[in-house]
Amino acid sequence: MTMRVEFDEPKCVAAGQCAMVAPEVFDQRDDDGVAIVLDQTPGPEHHDQVREAAEVCPAAAIRLVER
Repeated sequence: MTMRVEFDEPKCVAAGQCAMVAPEVFDQRDDDGVAIVLDQTPGPEHHDQVREAAEVCPAAAIRLVER
């Protein structure tokens, strides 16, 4: 199974939940805290964390496409 992370930056409220849950895939900009996607196609070892990050995002700014 493959996973692609789609991130809607304007929706991001800089809560940082994604970076805490999946730090290998998400980070935050220093100046405003808005999330950054480090890996748009994370490996299977990160899928559970990325799913959790999408679930806990208070702005629903993370969308996952899985095939």
